[in-house]
Amino acid sequence: MSTPPPNPHSGAPVPPNPYAQGPGAPNPYVQPQPQPQPGGPVPAQQSPYAQPYPQQQPYPQQQPHPQYAHPQHPPYLVPGPTGCRNCGAPEAVNFAVRAHVGVLVVMRFHRLDGPFCRRCGRALVRIMTTKTLCQGWWSPLSLVLFTPFTLFWNLIAAARFAKLEPSDPAPGRQQLDEGQPVHARPLAYVAIVPLLWAVWVITNIIADVSG
Repeated sequence: MSTPPPNPHSGAPVPPNPYAQGPGAPNPYVQPQPQPQPGGPVPAQQSPYAQPYPQQQPYPQQQPHPQYAHPQHPPYLVPGPTGCRNCGAPEAVNFAVRAHVGVLVVMRFHRLDGPFCRRCGRALVRIMTTKTLCQGWWSPLSLVLFTPFTLFWNLIAAARFAKLEPSDPAPGRQQLDEGQPVHARPLAYVAIVPLLWAVWVITNIIADVSG
């Protein structure tokens, strides 16, 4: 059973507090401050919760890029690579090759940007033209507009690549095989079917109007 604390108003002597400190006793929770040296600077008081901040490294001075250093050489005038993008041959021309696929209302446009050398360019023209002749006639807009435009574009591309001199590929790279000409590929003659159908429709319309 615990003893009740004494009543200070009862007149009985109160026992001293063992945790009480005298008027001149130091505070154990106060951090001692450094004493200034004679003739030296007075140290500034620091918070006991202050943490040392790591010293920040200075930013390195950046040098301008060589192609932007001079105003006479903007980035859009810097010449790029002129070799073939497929085999790396030095003799190349920057011209695109196209293909078109049209099926009812679905149409797809394919384009391969250059530069290409003579052999790689002619090989791509034959591949893309054969694909267009086989799959580019099965949509009304493709039959009238997009497929003829694609074939005419590839005809110009073939002429551009034919003017180049034959050149060897870069070390470790290989040129495309030209393969057979377009007229020697059976898939190119699939275009005869929609062309015959278009001729038949136009002939019937003319016959109905004149009759």
